[in-house]
Amino acid sequence: MHAIYPKQGAAPVLFRHGMSSVVLREAGPQDDEAIGALLIEAFVSRYAVKMPEVTVTERRKAELRDVASKRPEAKVWVAEADGVVVGTVTMWPPGAERSEAWLPNTADLRQLAVKASHRGTRLSTKLLDLAEAWAKEQKYAGVCLHVRRGAHGVRALYERRGYQRRPEGDLDLQPEVFLEAFFLPL
Repeated sequence: MHAIYPKQGAAPVLFRHGMSSVVLREAGPQDDEAIGALLIEAFVSRYAVKMPEVTVTERRKAELRDVASKRPEAKVWVAEADGVVVGTVTMWPPGAERSEAWLPNTADLRQLAVKASHRGTRLSTKLLDLAEAWAKEQKYAGVCLHVRRGAHGVRALYERRGYQRRPEGDLDLQPEVFLEAFFLPL
C-alpha cells in the first residue's frame, strides 16, 4: 500500500513501529544536522562494512551534511520516531540545478537512508512510497536514480519496486565512484 503524500499544511503520515509512532514529514531547518549525521552514518559506516574498498571523501561528507542548501530546491522528507530522525529521502524535481536525472520530466531520487536501529522495518519502503507518490502527484513521467556499482542490496531494493536498469544514464565519476542508472516509469 502506498503512502499518501501529505499536502503542505496537512497532517504528516503516521504509522506504528513496535511501541513507537513513526511520522513521515517534510524536513525543516531543525532537521538538517540530524539528517546530515544519518547520511554520514548510512553512506560511510555501511559502506565500510559492506563495501570496504569504498572510501568516502571529505568533499562527499560535506555534501551529505549540507541539507540546508537542498531544501529550497528539492523535497527532503524525514521519518521521525520519538522525536528522533530515523530515516530520510530526497527528491529533486525536473530541471533542478543539482538533479542527476537524464530523462525529461523526471524526478531524481537521492539519499535514501535509515538509521541502523530501524533497518529491517520496511521504513525505506514507506519513505520511497512517499517520495514516489509525490512525483506521481506532480505528473512527472518517472523517477531516475543512481546506485553505486557493487551495491547489490540497494540495487535489489529498487529493482523489486520496478526500477529498470538504464545504462545510458550511468555516471562515471571515477576514480571516486561509478553510478549505475535506474528508472521507474510512473
